[in-house]
Amino acid sequence: MSLMARELRQVWDALRASNGHRDEALTAVRIGRLRGIRDVRIPFEYPVCVVAGPNGSGKSTVLFACACAYRVPGGSPRDLTPGRLFPDFTSRQQDVSSDAPQRTRIDFQYLHHGDDVSMSWKRGKRWRRSFTSRNGERQPERPVYLRTLANLTNPSEVRSLLRLGRRQVRTATLDPKLLTFAQRILPWRYSHLSVISGPENDLLFAELEGGDETRHSEFHTSSGERSILRISKDVSRLDNALVLIDEIDTGLHPCTQQQAMLELQRSALRRNLQIIVASHSPVILDSVPPEARIFLDRDDDTGQVRRLPAYRDLFQKALYGASQDQLFILCEDEVAEGVIRGVLDVLNVEMELMHGDIVIGCNSGRDEFPGHVRTLAKFGRLSNFILVLDGDSRKLEEGLETIAERRGHAVHVLFLPGDSPPEQWLWEAVRERRDAYAERLGTTAADMQRTMRDLERLVDGAVRQRQDMAKVAIGSLAHRLERTVADIARIVGQREARTEALYELVDGLKKLIEQWRRL
Repeated sequence: MSLMARELRQVWDALRASNGHRDEALTAVRIGRLRGIRDVRIPFEYPVCVVAGPNGSGKSTVLFACACAYRVPGGSPRDLTPGRLFPDFTSRQQDVSSDAPQRTRIDFQYLHHGDDVSMSWKRGKRWRRSFTSRNGERQPERPVYLRTLANLTNPSEVRSLLRLGRRQVRTATLDPKLLTFAQRILPWRYSHLSVISGPENDLLFAELEGGDETRHSEFHTSSGERSILRISKDVSRLDNALVLIDEIDTGLHPCTQQQAMLELQRSALRRNLQIIVASHSPVILDSVPPEARIFLDRDDDTGQVRRLPAYRDLFQKALYGASQDQLFILCEDEVAEGVIRGVLDVLNVEMELMHGDIVIGCNSGRDEFPGHVRTLAKFGRLSNFILVLDGDSRKLEEGLETIAERRGHAVHVLFLPGDSPPEQWLWEAVRERRDAYAERLGTTAADMQRTMRDLERLVDGAVRQRQDMAKVAIGSLAHRLERTVADIARIVGQREARTEALYELVDGLKKLIEQWRRL
């Protein structure tokens, strides 16, 4: 494990531990009828979350909605409100298009002063707050930082900043502590950072160590340097705040993205911050734990934005930056994954496959496969996927094929043997050839026979259905042999790869691998 990976895991563990002791947090937001989002609820289970999804899936809308959750201490009551952040264009001219008002609703759930409370923004003719919990009619207060990172190239922004040189402005040197965040990320060393402030905006001046010739304004910084300096200046002085950053990866090298996310999580831990960022970057996603990754998608048929189940590493890598040359096998459960890994132990040699050519994952759940097919088709990655389902999931095949065909794609589906749960086939395969499996599983033939007979007798009286008996029995066998069910499944996959029992699965897998190689 690399040093960066260790540091990330350390801060993940620390933030997870601190999460249970926080008394202030935005725990969920629900958005209805806003910017094409009909109804979606998004929980925030970790202090630093990443919202990801294709263009138009609602990432920025979610961030702006979250900005409306709190009244900012000392700020104007209208600073961060839906009316300010989600304006409508209207015109008195009848021949000019206007935004049609909708009955929009944004619901918030909070942990406020240690209590679970809620509040809603509702829009009829105008936006109003609605309170339904014991916090009375007071919107929770908390510092909120909202920023969209972008290059300094917008002409109106440039002209506005240039006018600062012709006006009365204020100049201030920032506390060196506000540079600590930037110093840990950027390769340059700054002696100080100053800000020239006007009535509506400000301009940063950075001075590198080495003298006056190294002083420069934001006009002469890269977009990445500007982003980090701005975050460093603003976030480093916040405490117990909600921090919202759109396009966090703008202008940043992948290594810098990872370092920035590490420092943001350290800041969240030290300063009790809640941070939500939006990004397309796989590096940003991998920099937070799985429970912090929020995936949005807009259904092609209905236009509805939905929150997708948290992707496993395999699915996430396929959609967010993995090599186009890899083949992915998505299995329904750990038994299917184990069998496939065992089969590939045999086929890797026979077909001369390279390490890393094929990526295998599982624990998706059969009910999620239709959604996976839709998303993979949208990203153009369905041809890189083989779906492996249990034998009792065959009825899903026609539906999956229909979903793929509607989007102009083909789906590749394989099944484990039989028409029952995979544990039953696994148990029967081991029982029929228990002498052959005994050595592979680290026991003797006699002990194997006795153990399986005892388990069948014990389990048979405890469960009614044969398929339930097999699940319990194979789990108990794995426990007694100090193995996992996935271990046994892999050994069975290796042993049965050349038999009639797995012929259909193995033959189908070989053909699909050869087809993928020809792409």
